[in-house]
Amino acid sequence: MDNTVLKTTTAPDPEPELRELTQQLPATPRGARLARRLAVRRMEEWGYPPASDASCTVALLVAELASNAVRHGRVPGRDFRLRLACATATRTIRIEVSDAREDRLPAIPPTPLTTDDESGRGLLLVDLLATRWGTAPRVPVGKTVWAECGAP
Repeated sequence: MDNTVLKTTTAPDPEPELRELTQQLPATPRGARLARRLAVRRMEEWGYPPASDASCTVALLVAELASNAVRHGRVPGRDFRLRLACATATRTIRIEVSDAREDRLPAIPPTPLTTDDESGRGLLLVDLLATRWGTAPRVPVGKTVWAECGAP
């Protein structure tokens, strides 16, 4: 009889190349708040504590894009969709917020804002915090506003 012992070793499963969260939310202020909370929770699951720069940046971007979807992209009876994706290889986090209105594309105000202006600063924040951002048509209807940021 052969007394040879075979030993096998297994490597841990590789980290997925793309981590994602996709959630349909009501187009209400409560839905926008929930989107932000979901994003912070998911960032924590991905290894970014709530107080980290990456998590705070994502929270602010999600809050602004979701708020805009509720305020400017709302169609009665339609939800908005949040998608958060983290590409592990490039350490890029992409935030996508889709709504049902295709006719109101976001734009940074062309004129300087005054201290009396009550709105118009949100996309300035997005422009400052994101490494890049933009819009894309949403099939079958609507638009997606997206922003990307890096994570250390």
